Amino acid sequence: MKTGIGSHTKPNNGATVDWLTPPEIVKALGPFDLDPCCYKAMPWRTADHMISPPADGLSFEWFGRVWLNPPYGPETGKWLEKLAAHGNGIAIVFARTETRMFFKHVWPKASALFFLQGRPHFYRKDGTRAKGNSGGPVVLVAYGANNAQWLKDSLIDGAFVELNQ
Repeated sequence: MKTGIGSHTKPNNGATVDWLTPPEIVKALGPFDLDPCCYKAMPWRTADHMISPPADGLSFEWFGRVWLNPPYGPETGKWLEKLAAHGNGIAIVFARTETRMFFKHVWPKASALFFLQGRPHFYRKDGTRAKGNSGGPVVLVAYGANNAQWLKDSLIDGAFVELNQ
């Protein structure tokens, strides 16, 4: 079986797609008006208004400044598409910069990117920090000039890249 660079690998289907954003990241970039896809029993607030399952955040009308930590997996693109159309918010996703999702909803529509230095530790639903890191590079995606400025001015370790202003 081939592994590594140049070989074909299947996507990782982990035990869950629900991972909570490290609270220090949200705090450094907030405040936010809406989080359309948070965990039902969030141990900390990510926005003034938080939508959680069983409600479908994609079916709601989004308003204000949005924080988006979408479910990681095949549905991530739908969430980024809605945020791009809304035009005011920041998403945290894996830095899969070569994917169709990035070429459709990030590269042509986002205002800026912020590549986090290192791999952050996300949190489990109960609020405990995961033992392992994210397992891959993570990027913050800003839609709207004001959100690009939040990324640029943040004290988070990483690299800021301005895109479509």
